[in-house]
Amino acid sequence: MGKFEITTRKNGEFQFNLKAGNGQVILTSEGYTSKSGCTNGIESVRKNSQDDGKFDRKTSSNGKPYFNLKATNGQIIGNSEMYESVASRDNGIESVKKNAPDAEISDLT
Repeated sequence: MGKFEITTRKNGEFQFNLKAGNGQVILTSEGYTSKSGCTNGIESVRKNSQDDGKFDRKTSSNGKPYFNLKATNGQIIGNSEMYESVASRDNGIESVKKNAPDAEISDLT
């Protein structure tokens, strides 16, 4: 089962990572000034991850595929790592869809 981990950045902002059952990070959030903002971001991921249209499939300047997950308002709520192939990126998207809805929250702050 997946897990959201809330951590504090060096600048004091909060962020979350969504990890798959194997412990690999599959989605990373932006920085939030408050913990409540961070938990709202997690709820947004849970909701928006079930809509394939909210996943923005991209290719970086060095040719590596990645994706962003967007909220209803178009704001990016999480981004992926860089993948070696389009197939790997698409597997990452499927993993977010599968793990996000009922992932537990682990507060590491």
